[in-house]
Amino acid sequence: MVAQGRVLIAADKFKGSLTAVEVAERVTAGLRRLAPEYEVAAVPVADGGDGTVAAALAAGFERREARVTGPLGETVTAAFALRDDTAVVEMAEASGLQHLPEGVFAPLTATTYGTGELLRAAVDAGARTIVFGVGGSATNDGGAGMLAALGARFTDADGEPVAPGGGPLRGLASADLGGLDPRLADIDIVLASDVDNPLTGPKGAPAVYGPQKGATPEQVTELDAALAHYASLLDPATADAPGAGAAGGIGYGALVGLGARFRPGIEVMLDVLGFEKALEGATLVITGEGSLDEQTLHGKAPAGVAAAARARGIDVIAVCGRLALPAEALGKAGIRRAYALTDIEPDVQKCIADAGPLLERLAENIARDFLH
Repeated sequence: MVAQGRVLIAADKFKGSLTAVEVAERVTAGLRRLAPEYEVAAVPVADGGDGTVAAALAAGFERREARVTGPLGETVTAAFALRDDTAVVEMAEASGLQHLPEGVFAPLTATTYGTGELLRAAVDAGARTIVFGVGGSATNDGGAGMLAALGARFTDADGEPVAPGGGPLRGLASADLGGLDPRLADIDIVLASDVDNPLTGPKGAPAVYGPQKGATPEQVTELDAALAHYASLLDPATADAPGAGAAGGIGYGALVGLGARFRPGIEVMLDVLGFEKALEGATLVITGEGSLDEQTLHGKAPAGVAAAARARGIDVIAVCGRLALPAEALGKAGIRRAYALTDIEPDVQKCIADAGPLLERLAENIARDFLH
């Protein structure tokens, strides 16, 4: 039970069901039905993965669009967010799995070229700081496509440009970053990711994330060798840096080629979204995401929100589609209690289809338990 006051909703998306904005709307509706006397505010959050631009737009950034190259070479429309001279660029907007036809993967040939074009569009728009959110990628090219779009040259033994994707990097003979857009040297690029994997090896991008992008065991081995060769021509040491393996190795490309600095995505986004200011006066924080599980504890949005709220002594409640953490783990993360859609609807498919109304019912339960 909390004293009457202000509730702050700071939840991530429920992937495949609700955006972070929709989660906030549904929780707000449920709370207001049973506790209309409470002030309810919302700061939709993201951890650098897909949904990061949407969170920035909800915080008052302006939407900008650019026509760029998709992961399969087609033209796609990608958005970024801009406020003053700060841009939020999400690589999934240009090079994400969302741009692949259902059931189609291209682990060896998908390119990040469009992400480089999107970064250039942000620079053209006047950005001096770029929060570069990576996640949800369809690619495994180590950021080579991105760097090529920004002026780098990657050529084979005949002096011809290597083909797009991670696979062809095995034939790379020369990597020249001298032609990179000179404006990049004066821009603060923050690599925002919830992934701190290295580029290659058993915990590297191909081994851990390649299968999610359709890579067979043989292709994982091929990609790992190709990326190791690529890194040997650029900067082998940075291949082991935290975040180098993010989004098929685009983190490596950003660190080596763009001078980016790595920060946990949720920390960056909470800063960008003005979360500390939003916490002022809050008596309860409600966070959440689609699945509260072991990954949540390692840099996902709810863990970051809970840490920030706990530092101010504010109770944190979580909502989710599925709960796979014991109460003890939640408590250590600063989450007092979690409410799952599966608590009121055991059928997972129904939870996905009816996530909105079910979430409103969870919010009513929270109001009964904590606001009365």
